[in-house]
Amino acid sequence: MSSGPTPAVLSFEDARHVVERHAAGVRPQAVETVDLLAGAGRVLAERILADRDFPPFDRATRDGYAVRAAELAEVPARLEVVGEVKAGDWPEPGTCSVGRGQAAGIMTGAPLPPGADAVVMVEQTSLLGNQSPLLGNRSIEVRRGVSPGENFVPRGAEALAGQMLLDRGRRLDHAGIAIAASVGKSQVQVFRKPRVAVLSTGDEVVEIDATPGPAQIRNSNSYALAAQVQAAGGEPVRLGIAPDERSRLRQLIEEGLGCDLLLLTGGVSMGKYDLVEEVLGELKAEFYFTGALIQPGRPVVFGSCGKKYFFGLPGNPVSTMVTFELFARPMIEALAGMTPQRMVFLRARLKSEIRTKTGLKRFLPAVLVGEFENAEVELARWQGSGDIAALARANGYVVVPPERERIEVGEWVSVLSR
Repeated sequence: MSSGPTPAVLSFEDARHVVERHAAGVRPQAVETVDLLAGAGRVLAERILADRDFPPFDRATRDGYAVRAAELAEVPARLEVVGEVKAGDWPEPGTCSVGRGQAAGIMTGAPLPPGADAVVMVEQTSLLGNQSPLLGNRSIEVRRGVSPGENFVPRGAEALAGQMLLDRGRRLDHAGIAIAASVGKSQVQVFRKPRVAVLSTGDEVVEIDATPGPAQIRNSNSYALAAQVQAAGGEPVRLGIAPDERSRLRQLIEEGLGCDLLLLTGGVSMGKYDLVEEVLGELKAEFYFTGALIQPGRPVVFGSCGKKYFFGLPGNPVSTMVTFELFARPMIEALAGMTPQRMVFLRARLKSEIRTKTGLKRFLPAVLVGEFENAEVELARWQGSGDIAALARANGYVVVPPERERIEVGEWVSVLSR
């Protein structure tokens, strides 16, 4: 395949589904064991099971009194207080049992004492006589009845011993860390981070510590992509800059294909010096699409060479960052061992009118504002897909369907968060 790919420009949805299908067949490689906190953001390579029932006892959810619900069929009712259970205490039968006409003081998180089947909140009770709250009580008056099971969580209601709490393929967030800690996992098995090669192309690109010539730009794409790779769970491998010269470009592409995934920026359009697709064709690459009907980022490329996948991302910075999120992220997550996730957009009301052309699905830099559930969004002022400053001001992208030429103020629109 030396003449390059057969063009295949797909709709956004079709292109995304192509990536998702390939990502679903990816299998992560090595597994390593790390300390629990070092596992934050990593993908589990093992299942986390409950080591006992959760909760391990009938756990009070309110401060108050443990009672027998039947004793409060008629209220107000007077009950004798026979003891108190604090969080961390274990009420032994015979020392803090609740019988007929009795109650036991109880704190949130404490185990229910024997004989009790409900908790009445302290706000619904009064002390009888000159007594201090809870400690030293001899009797109380209860003003409201309760049902059996009220104000406590039964043993095993959250999980039973041996039940799976976290499945392999889940990325460990703070809630996952809490679960692993709660079952005594000081270390966890996680998948190795995939190594993702990042290669910028073009004679107009120089390193960031160089002084650019009048028609040159610094290699911001390489750093932006490296940061996005890290956020997606990968380990970036920056390969520098490939010139618009076939042999050196081929050498760097072959080096990049030694990683788990190759990301190229620039050189994927139709210009005389856009050589990426030609060189990949010479390497017998298979192309799954060579464009998507989107803006920015239409000339995005996805394919494989040997057993390695690659993406050719447009060179304009906004296009690069958008197409990474739309297409490259799910592949990196799959290589990291993560269970494939569907793309979900937010919804917000449009703050200012949008006018555009039909034919492409547009992901336009936008500013999401508002408070609580009153979210509004408007387009950021930008000068096209090379405007990094506009993207830095934005916190998302308004998604404009390809058939819409005008969207009115107040309409609900889809938003891709950034």
